[in-house]
Amino acid sequence: MSAEFASFGYPKQRFAESVKFLPVAFVSSNILGLYFIYMQYHCLPRYRAGDYPISSLIELIVFNTVTALLAMCYMWCILIHPGTIPDKDEDTAWEYVQQEQREIVAESGTANPQEWKRSGDRRQCKWCAKYKPDRCHHCRVCRMCILKMDHHCPWIYNCVGFKNHKYFFLLLFYSTVDCNIIVWTMMASVKDALDPDTPFMKMFLLLFGETLAGFLGVVVTAFFGFHIYLTLRSMTTIEFCEKSMKRSGYDANIYDRGPVGNIKAVLGENVFLWFLPCSPPPGRGTSFITEDMRLNRDMEVGRSVRRRAHQKAEPAEPKRRAARPQTSGGTGSAPGSVGHSEDESSVDDEQSPPDSHDKGGSVSEKPKNENTQGMQATP
Repeated sequence: MSAEFASFGYPKQRFAESVKFLPVAFVSSNILGLYFIYMQYHCLPRYRAGDYPISSLIELIVFNTVTALLAMCYMWCILIHPGTIPDKDEDTAWEYVQQEQREIVAESGTANPQEWKRSGDRRQCKWCAKYKPDRCHHCRVCRMCILKMDHHCPWIYNCVGFKNHKYFFLLLFYSTVDCNIIVWTMMASVKDALDPDTPFMKMFLLLFGETLAGFLGVVVTAFFGFHIYLTLRSMTTIEFCEKSMKRSGYDANIYDRGPVGNIKAVLGENVFLWFLPCSPPPGRGTSFITEDMRLNRDMEVGRSVRRRAHQKAEPAEPKRRAARPQTSGGTGSAPGSVGHSEDESSVDDEQSPPDSHDKGGSVSEKPKNENTQGMQATP
C-alpha cells in the first residue's frame, strides 16, 4: 500500500487537461458545502445547547469520522492508478508480437487467459500494442488499458480498475451513510428553521442542505446498491453491459468465487479491514482464475458431458411411436407429419427401425388391393 501511495505511476500529461477537473471541483464543493451546513447550523448549535448532550455528541463524532473516511477515499480514487498492462521490462508475456499466440502463453508460464477472440486469437490492444489480460479494456479518455476495468468516472477524473476499485466502493458506502445521516438527523433543525423569526440565510441554507442531501442520498444509495449486486456476482459494469447486450444469463460467470470470495476480490482478504481505506486485494490484476474455480468449472463441464452421454444412451422412445400412422385418419398424410418437429423425426430415423415396419405394412397392403381389382374385373 505504501508503494502505491508513494508513486502513483501516472504519466505527466494525465492532469494536463484542466477542464476535466470541473467535475472534481463540483463534487468537492458539494462535500464541503454539506459539511459546513450540517456542522454550523445543526450539529454544533445542538451540542452547545446541551438539551441532548449524549445524542448530539454521538452525531458529532460519527459524522466527522464518516466524512473524514469519505474524503480519504475520494482522494485515493483520484490519485491511485487503477492498474495497466505491465511493460515488456516487467513481463514480456504481454508484448504483442506476430507469433502463434497460444505458444507464447505456454512458453511464458503465465496463467492461461480465459477470454479469447472469436477467431481463437488472444485479445490485443491496437493502441497500446499489447496483449490484453482477462477483464482488461482500453480507456480512450485515460489513453491506456485498465486492468479489471469497471468504468471511467469523470467525477474522480480517473478510471475505476483493479487497484482503486475498493476505494471507489467505499466512497459510495461512506457517501450513502453521510447523506442519510444529514437527511434524518437534520430534519428537526429544518422544522425549527421554518419559524418566522429565523434569519433568512439560516432558513435557506438548512432547506438547501436538506434538499441536496436528500437528492444525493437517493442517487448514491441506488448506485451503491447496484455495485453491491455487481460485487456479489463478481462482475464489473462493463461485463454487466456486455451480458445485457448479449442477452445471456447474469448467473453464468467464470470469475464467480461465491459471495464471500467475491467480496474479498474487491475489499481484500482481511475481513476486519473491509470498511477501511487500506489493505486492497492482493495480486497483479492480470489473472482471476484460481484452482478452486478451475475445479468447479471442470466439474460442471463433466456433469454436462455425462448428461449428454446419458441422454444418447437412453433406450429410444420412438418405438412407442410406431403406431403413429393409426392416428392419422386420412390417406393424404405425409410420413412424419403427426405434430413432431424435424429434429424428432431425424432422431426416429437414426435410433429406431420403424422404417422397415412401415415399408412392410405398405407392401402387405398392395396385394389386397390387387386382389380386389381382379375380383371386380372378372364377370
